[in-house]
Amino acid sequence: MNINGVHIDDTFAEAFNMRGTRVIITAQNLKWAYHAANAMTGFATSVIGCGVEAGIERELTPDETPDARPGVSILMFAMGSAVLMKQLETRMGQCILTCPTAAAFSGIEGDKESVTRINLGKHLRFFGDGFQISKLFGGKRYWRVPVMDGEFLTEETTGMVRAIGGGNFLILATSQPQALAAAENAIEAMKKIPNVIMPFPGGVVRSGSKVGSKYKTMFASTNDAFCPTLKGITNTELSPEIESVMEIVIDGLTEQDIRKATRVGVAAACELGAANGIKRISAGNYGGKLGQFQFHLRDIMSEIAS
Repeated sequence: MNINGVHIDDTFAEAFNMRGTRVIITAQNLKWAYHAANAMTGFATSVIGCGVEAGIERELTPDETPDARPGVSILMFAMGSAVLMKQLETRMGQCILTCPTAAAFSGIEGDKESVTRINLGKHLRFFGDGFQISKLFGGKRYWRVPVMDGEFLTEETTGMVRAIGGGNFLILATSQPQALAAAENAIEAMKKIPNVIMPFPGGVVRSGSKVGSKYKTMFASTNDAFCPTLKGITNTELSPEIESVMEIVIDGLTEQDIRKATRVGVAAACELGAANGIKRISAGNYGGKLGQFQFHLRDIMSEIAS
């Protein structure tokens, strides 16, 4: 399969079961909503070292938020419920409670069969030292906590759902600038897709990993098969002209969300075409032995292949 001269490998991305939640953050204006959201989603690229993967999903207009103020929605993913709940409460206390004019609300609703309610501001109310008050509106409980700029408003709980993490694809190009340009093109397109985030810096990761290492203390190490500088000394997956590989990792609320983001992202990366140094699209997997989900590139891209 080729798209605009770019070869699509006959392979798949291997992804995993995760738990996910969405938080709606509002503020006096978008500037402060972003300050809160950026802090909340900081140091959250990979569960390998951060415990949680998080990112900004999209901007929200005042008619989309519970308090009719501008805001942003963020998504957070973790391998287990306990980790996600702990990370959510810690980050809420350090990043949203502290941010001027910021408020936080549930971003996921649904029935008890599909959505688990977890603490959002339930424990943060104790920061009010007894001066906090609660209100019940439409069956939802909100807390008003006195702070020095006025009040911190937060919904008591938000929803947690089963989700998927680790969807991915690789962009192989003849130079680093070309690979990065294609990755940037892909990210811009993928940001328009709801229910997904690309958690690495700018949405792109250069240090793709494999399972295991020659060092006993490391359970993941550099994906040497895709490292251009190692082509002559390892079992490489790269042809001689490939000098740079960029990876885009996708976390999503559903399998269909990741499929759609992959389709849009790969198509956008291929827009630059082989004439601009984009030679192949591949994906990272572990032979299908570890993850519960497989995202086959050719199947996903079959509708728009030329």
